[in-house]
Amino acid sequence: MISENSGEDPRLRQLVDGIVRLAAGDLSTRMTPSENRDDIDAVIAGVNLLAEELEHIYSDLEQRVADRTAMLRRTQAELEQMAKTDALTGLANRILLNERIQEALQNSTASGKAPAVLVLDLDSFKAINDTLGHGAGDAVLVEVATRLLSAVRATDTVARLGGDEFAVVITESTQNEILQIAHRASEKLQDSLRIGSETVWAMASIGVCISAPGDSAESLMRDADIAMYQAKGQGRNNVQLFHPDMLLAVQERSRITAELRNAVSGGELALQYQPVVELASGRVTGLEALLRWHHPARGLIMPDSFIRIAEESGLILELGRWVLHEGVAQLRRWNETAPNLTDFCLHINLSAAELFRSDLLADIRETLDRNHVAPQRLVLEITETVLMSRGTTEEQVLGGLRDLGVGLQIDDFGTGYSSISYLRSLPADTVKVDQSLIQDIGSDPQQQKFVAAILQLISAAGLKAIVEGIETAEQAEQLQAMGCLYGQGYYYGRPQPPEQVLDRLESLAQRRYS
Repeated sequence: MISENSGEDPRLRQLVDGIVRLAAGDLSTRMTPSENRDDIDAVIAGVNLLAEELEHIYSDLEQRVADRTAMLRRTQAELEQMAKTDALTGLANRILLNERIQEALQNSTASGKAPAVLVLDLDSFKAINDTLGHGAGDAVLVEVATRLLSAVRATDTVARLGGDEFAVVITESTQNEILQIAHRASEKLQDSLRIGSETVWAMASIGVCISAPGDSAESLMRDADIAMYQAKGQGRNNVQLFHPDMLLAVQERSRITAELRNAVSGGELALQYQPVVELASGRVTGLEALLRWHHPARGLIMPDSFIRIAEESGLILELGRWVLHEGVAQLRRWNETAPNLTDFCLHINLSAAELFRSDLLADIRETLDRNHVAPQRLVLEITETVLMSRGTTEEQVLGGLRDLGVGLQIDDFGTGYSSISYLRSLPADTVKVDQSLIQDIGSDPQQQKFVAAILQLISAAGLKAIVEGIETAEQAEQLQAMGCLYGQGYYYGRPQPPEQVLDRLESLAQRRYS
């Protein structure tokens, strides 16, 4: 070892300093060898080569890290795009739609113009899927997406929410511009589509909600959806602009639905009974059970105010089951109290949804047996439209009812198809002619002829006619002169609670035999 006093070689200090810098990460460090070309210079040359190798390795590693980072970022962007895009149509999905609505709401604060949301639901898509298959359905959805894109502006966003439901975010626009876009979208969907050798249509019901201060993306979607269902209710294939009254109506339906769920168990439902009479004698041949809701706060509520809501919510099955059980049980109680006055049938309305009840036949059979009521004394009233548009399931249920011996009656005849060919093939015994057909028979000779022709048609089909809505003696006499055998209406009696029915029957019997 050479001491400092003996004169240290400066190359050793340079070598030590270079190694320290390399260890600290300065890979650009290089040392200059001397001309001695001795062992120290050899070490310096070796360290320089090591530094160059390390710098090359590190540079390559940096490039690899940069490339991998860029690839991960691209993959992440692609995944985010996939997460926000509908795979079938390439449109935005619900996630991206929500982001675009929020952006539009934020931007509208500065511009002063309002954004809007359109919700579209195809009106006949299920039929396309059912008849042509899901492949054809997918092709229709892709074409619908293309047409919607052609109807909007570049600044707007079209999204598929799922199934056959789409939405559009319209950025800052006037109400007139927004409605123009909505109607243009509707018009684009009017043209037919060719799917293989088949021609189909994919028209839509469209709801429009224009934003107001304080609106959120959630409230805009909710209100546009409400407007879309309003369009469905207005006959479909139209555009409806949201109005606050629509939300109030939805909230009211929701409240009624919740209260109706408790009405059965809470003992709030009751039946009243209206007589069906033989016109010539006044004899009561039947009693129709009519549902009433005695609301604890709002008093008596008539069926027109809640039956449709019950059908939409599925509660109609529970209500129908209660009406069947209570009506047949009441018939048994009348039989026990006054057997000489109760040779009539019980008429009960059966909704379309109840035909799909898997336990309907068993429930009817068990209810009749439990109350010792013959099946022939029960008449189920089913609307004309349901009977005429019945499918395989309905056919099987109706056949089972006929085999059981229960009577079937066409209800509201004259408000649906009223087809001669259909009438002859209907699985029914009687036809109830709707009251709307007899309102003017006292003053309109043409209407008299029309009603007479309907009665003859029903008779020719081998069915018996019951005309409802008879309010005057003149109407009763005219109908009897036309050959009508049975009638129902306020002229013969308003609906009554069960405890008053027997008194009414006894009064009519005394009048008939006096």
